[in-house]
Amino acid sequence: MKLQCDVEVVNRLLPTFGMKSRGKGTRAVLSIGKHLDKTSQRSNVYMMICTAKDRAGSKYKLKGNIEKFFTWFVEEGKATVRLKEPAVDICLSKADANSLKNFLSAARLADKGSDASSLPLSTLTPVRARDVEQPKKKLTIVSKKDYPLTSNFPYSLEQLQVSYCKLSRVDMRMLSLKALRKLDLSNNHIKKLPATIGDLGCLSELVLHNNHLEAFSEALCLSTLQRTLQLLDLSQNHLRTLPPQFCQLRELVNLKVDDNELVCLPFHVGRLSKLRFLSAAHNQLTVLPCDFRKLSLENLDLFGNPFVQPNPLDHTLQLTFPLRLQEIASRAVANLRMPYGPHLIPAHLCQDLEVAKTCDCGSACISFYVKTAVSMNLHQVSHTVVLVDDMGGTDAPVQQYFCSLSCYSEFLDSSLQRGIR
Repeated sequence: MKLQCDVEVVNRLLPTFGMKSRGKGTRAVLSIGKHLDKTSQRSNVYMMICTAKDRAGSKYKLKGNIEKFFTWFVEEGKATVRLKEPAVDICLSKADANSLKNFLSAARLADKGSDASSLPLSTLTPVRARDVEQPKKKLTIVSKKDYPLTSNFPYSLEQLQVSYCKLSRVDMRMLSLKALRKLDLSNNHIKKLPATIGDLGCLSELVLHNNHLEAFSEALCLSTLQRTLQLLDLSQNHLRTLPPQFCQLRELVNLKVDDNELVCLPFHVGRLSKLRFLSAAHNQLTVLPCDFRKLSLENLDLFGNPFVQPNPLDHTLQLTFPLRLQEIASRAVANLRMPYGPHLIPAHLCQDLEVAKTCDCGSACISFYVKTAVSMNLHQVSHTVVLVDDMGGTDAPVQQYFCSLSCYSEFLDSSLQRGIR
């Protein structure tokens, strides 16, 4: 039985002499196995602790020698074994929770004097230097010849970059790195992202620049990435749309979608309230969603998109007279901010309400409206704006919805008066 973790051996007599322990663990390998006791000339079960400074290891007898186990935080990979002789506490941390539980179970059995044949014993031999190295936090691979084919990635990685390796898919071994905070898979040939990327509960930065992605799945938008992802780089791919659920990634601060084939941004992009940096240059955007007005950015780059010159007289009329009962009821739910969900109303009505539009008058409209586009100076939503075109402009068209013909008429009248002035 072996266990890799951080270990601190604390002498309980130190406070008696006015001394304190370091309070910091050292990377170690712990083993439970048989060792010949020179005084009694009998084999007993010992725990051996090997560190980088003591690769030969220090041995501690286990049978009848454990005073107490402290296991309150075993699920976090922490525990303490208190020995009677010598009077030390062996503090374990940064261990795999399941491996730690198994190790402590073996130590308990050894303490009780269980038959050695029933214990998962190891040979108590010095360890290799690489076994007691400090956990690796960062790994960069930028060549296919350096890519690990037979060995796993270090479990302790927090930052992993694998670029220029011609990967066509995400290696599932990467998805077991539970401490990963930054994953950079730029400059590969990845076409599809597995939904299990969303299981990386600490991931705050995901860089997928220059791949062959054609979609960003709904499952990823609804995963734990909602709570952790702050930077997402999808630039230089083949994306045409982003799913409506994309706006559930509400912790996003930096979003890069340059050099794709995007024909529109998500309808509720304004829900990304923490977004400060948005780069969507060189796409196929002709107009921005109405919700774009709600953004509060520090830097915005929309250069190289084929924005159309808005004309308020050009409009799409999608109204019936009188309005259908479903539209009237849906508008009431949206205007009164009534709670709804698939447990209360049919799922398709929930989907309709999720894309409710807001009229110039402040009222909601769902499936029936007048739609046009108006010009907006992008400095209204961003402190710094990269020029939209070669002419030095910083204006772009934004969609505008109206719940009725009367609201649309009032808008036209006010636009005409502003034009006369």
